[in-house]
Amino acid sequence: MNIGIVFYFLGWVLGIEGILMILPCVVALIYQEPSGFYFLGVALFCGISGWLLAHKKLKSTVFYAKEGFVAVSLSWIVLSFFGALPFFLSGEIPLLEDALFEVISGFTTTGASVLSDVEALSRCMLMWRSFTHWIGGMGVLVFILAVLPLAGGYNIHIMRAESPGPSVGKLVPRVRTTAKILYLIYLFITVVQIILLLFTGMPLFDSMAMSFGTAGTGGFGIVNSSCGDYTSLQQWIFTIFMILFGVNFNVYYLFLIRKPKDALRCEEMRGYLGIILVSTLLITWNIRGMFPDILTALKHAAFQVGSIITTTGYSTTDFDLWPGFSRTILVCLMFIGACAGSTGGGIKVSRIAIAVKTVNKELSSLIHPRNVKVLKYEGKAIEHNVLRSINTYLVAYILIFTVSLLLISLDNFDLTTNFTAIAATLNNIGPGLSKVGPTCNFGIFSPLNKYILMFDMLAGRLELFPMLLLFAPRTWMRE
Repeated sequence: MNIGIVFYFLGWVLGIEGILMILPCVVALIYQEPSGFYFLGVALFCGISGWLLAHKKLKSTVFYAKEGFVAVSLSWIVLSFFGALPFFLSGEIPLLEDALFEVISGFTTTGASVLSDVEALSRCMLMWRSFTHWIGGMGVLVFILAVLPLAGGYNIHIMRAESPGPSVGKLVPRVRTTAKILYLIYLFITVVQIILLLFTGMPLFDSMAMSFGTAGTGGFGIVNSSCGDYTSLQQWIFTIFMILFGVNFNVYYLFLIRKPKDALRCEEMRGYLGIILVSTLLITWNIRGMFPDILTALKHAAFQVGSIITTTGYSTTDFDLWPGFSRTILVCLMFIGACAGSTGGGIKVSRIAIAVKTVNKELSSLIHPRNVKVLKYEGKAIEHNVLRSINTYLVAYILIFTVSLLLISLDNFDLTTNFTAIAATLNNIGPGLSKVGPTCNFGIFSPLNKYILMFDMLAGRLELFPMLLLFAPRTWMRE
C-alpha cells in the first residue's frame, strides 16, 4: 500500500477543513459569539497539521483502488473528528460521542440528531452544523480532486469511493475537470435556492443554513420545528430543491451542454420522478382527512416524500402520526433513496431498477429457457461487473443492517424504533419513527450504540465498502 498518498490526502483534507471553518468564525464575529474562538483554534491546528502531512514531495503519486478507498474512509473519519471538536471544546455539546454523532450526521448528510433543543446552540455552531451538510453532499475529496492534479487517471479511485451509485463515470475525459463541473453545478443550484428564499423574506442566515441542508440532502434544521414554521411558499421551495438535488448531476451536465433530449431520456430520472409522483398522490389521498383542505395535505405529502426519498430528513409536520399506509410508503422510500450521482443517500433508484430487471429476466428464462435476453438500462447493455457489484452491495447492505439491528436492540427499545433508526442512519435520512421520529432525537441510545449508528452513517454515505475495507486484515499487509 502507498501509505504516503494516504497521508498526503489526509493532509489536504485537514487543510481544507481549516479553511472551511472560516465561515463559522465569520458568523461568530458578526453575532459576537465567543464560541468562534474554538473554531479559530481548531482551524489553525488543522491548517498546521495539514501542511506538515502534505508539504513533502511524494515519491510516487500512483495509487490504486485499495489506497483510494482507505484514503476516503480515513479522511471522512479525520474530517468528522476535528469537525466535532468545536462543539465539544465549547461545551455546547458536552459529550464527545454526542459531538461526533452530530458532526458525522452532518458530513454524511444524514441529519439525525442527539439534540433535543437545537435553538440552544450559538449561531456559529448552527451554521457549521448546516455547512457540514453542504461539504459532505458532494464530498470533500471530490473538491480536492478539482484543485489537486494527480498522476494519470488513478484519481478515479477516489471518485468511485466517495460518489454514490453502482458505477461512477467521467463527464469529460479528465477526472479533475469532471470534479470542477460537478462542484460548479452544485454551487450554482445552491446559490439559486438562497436567492429565492431571500426573495420570500427569509433572513440571510436562515436562507444559507437551510439551503446548505437542502443541497446536501442533509436536513439539519436551525429551529426545533425543522421546516414547520416556515411559510407555504418557502416549504414548496424546499420541496422542489430537495427533489432537484436528488437527481443525477449528469442530467444537469447534459442540459449544460445543450442536450436536453438526452437528459429527458434518462431512465433513472424518470423512474425517480415517477416514484415521487405516485407516492405523493397515495399519501395525499390517505391523509386528506387530517388537514383542513386537500391542497394542505398535498403540500405536506409532497414535502415529506421529497424529503424522505432524497434522504434529506426535513419535516413540516409529525408524520409519525400519519396512518400506517402513509408511514409504510415513507419507510419504503427510505430504502429506495435518490438517484446515483446525486447528493442523496439510500440504495439508489438505479440499483432498485436493475435489481427488478434482473428478477424479471430470471422469470423470463424460467418460462422461456431458450430465449437469450440482454439486460439494458439507460439504453445500454448492463455489464456483468455492474451486476456483480450491485449483488455484492445488496448482500453487504443486508448484513450490516442485520448486525446493526441486533446490536442496538440491546438497548431494549421497540422494534419500530430500532428498525427505523438503522434505516435512517444507513440510508442517511435522519428521522425514523416512534422514539426516533421527527419530533424526537437519537440521544436515547447508549454510547456504544451511538458509535454503531455513526459507523452506519459513514458506511451508508461511502457506499459500504470503503468502511468495510478498514476492517479487512489484508488491507494493511505489504504486497
